[in-house]
Amino acid sequence: MKVDKTSLLLYAVTDRMWLGSNSLTVQVEAAIKSGVTFLQLREKNLNFEDFLKQAKEIKALTDEYRIPFVINDNVEVALACGADGVHVGQSDMEARDVRKLIGDDKILGVSVLTVDQAILAQKNGADYLGVGAMFSTNTKSDADAVTFDTLKEICAAVTIPVVAIGGIDEKNVLMLSGSGIDGIAVVSAIFAKPDIAAATAELRQLTEIMVEK
Repeated sequence: MKVDKTSLLLYAVTDRMWLGSNSLTVQVEAAIKSGVTFLQLREKNLNFEDFLKQAKEIKALTDEYRIPFVINDNVEVALACGADGVHVGQSDMEARDVRKLIGDDKILGVSVLTVDQAILAQKNGADYLGVGAMFSTNTKSDADAVTFDTLKEICAAVTIPVVAIGGIDEKNVLMLSGSGIDGIAVVSAIFAKPDIAAATAELRQLTEIMVEK
């Protein structure tokens, strides 16, 4: 499965911080049913076996609903579970090295902060870019801020799709109108909400308005 702009409209990144009594699989299915178009499994603290088990469960869901599924950082887990691809940051493995490992048919997403990083990521085989943090975020306390102007410049400098990430929610998503992005990536704006389905549906509607402006 390769990525296209429409599949990046509402990109959800998992976080088990807000599981409560639910399983991650239950939360993810609620989000997908209500409008998520792309799913990234992000696990920083699981061992390989538990990460792989969770990845296989999520992949069964994304296969059922036919949306792209990528693994954050971990190429080994991505290949073992048959995920559609991998997403890496600037401090992770180089994009060109990841591309060699996963082959040409898998999706490769890369996080960038600058125009130069964006151009290099595209050159090294990225299929899409994640740009941020756009707003302050509790999910990644060390995330550097990216200005609206830089976001706009990145979108203009590359030919691959771009999603904005970092602190985006229903209150500020429309502030990204006119930037040129193809969608947003969110964590807490979906998974920290008491009603994941309602939060996802509202965010999907607002994001559609944002990208059309």
